[in-house]
Amino acid sequence: MADATAKAPVLGKQSKADLPATLFGEELHESLLHETARADLAARRRGTASTLGRGEVAMTTAKAWRQKGTGRARAGALSVPHRRGGGVAFGPKPRRHTVKVNRKARRRALRSALSVHAARGSIAVIDESAFSEPSTKEAATGVEKWGAKGSVLVVIGAEETAILKSFRNLPRATVMPASAVGVADVVGHANLIVSKPALETLASRAGEVRRTRASDEVAGPASDPADPPASQPAGAGGGGEDSGGGTS
Repeated sequence: MADATAKAPVLGKQSKADLPATLFGEELHESLLHETARADLAARRRGTASTLGRGEVAMTTAKAWRQKGTGRARAGALSVPHRRGGGVAFGPKPRRHTVKVNRKARRRALRSALSVHAARGSIAVIDESAFSEPSTKEAATGVEKWGAKGSVLVVIGAEETAILKSFRNLPRATVMPASAVGVADVVGHANLIVSKPALETLASRAGEVRRTRASDEVAGPASDPADPPASQPAGAGGGGEDSGGGTS
């Protein structure tokens, strides 16, 4: 995958920008990517599909006709699923589709997805100074000179409205803030364009989780062995000259 000296071209320029190895140096984990992307897509489902069962439809509860004497097959309630206007058997009900993914696994999957773009050279960096004002023409020219083919995901910072307005009208281009980008978005686009403030946000979201023990944080400085114990005042020990143990 991407090494420590991974670089990405700057959109619209001949220079290249360094990519942080902590974010673009992860190995490919296909199973982890699949699990996290599936969880991202499932969390976006509204889960509002609903149908009426046989006990919920507006239907009479009377028997269709008497049991015997008509020559027809016996029939009970008209709300059964196999009759027209009846309830739905095993129909959908409002529910949540979220799937839990551990925090470390989700962060590792995001690093792996970003590293795939860095390894195959499908990532570019935006120079925010080039988009001080919205310009769709400049955005289209930069993407064309870069040679991107297929869909493009543009990841920007929270305050970069000029870049948002410049890229949102391009065909097959999706603009998203770095705080809302998921694994499904990264792997679902053929090309990735990231601004420098967005790289900082992604680094904070996808960085490795390192925990410190609480005992290390609250522990005070080590005491000097030469100091007397705090519970025993100085001069209170036995065997001393002023201990009062001798006789006159």
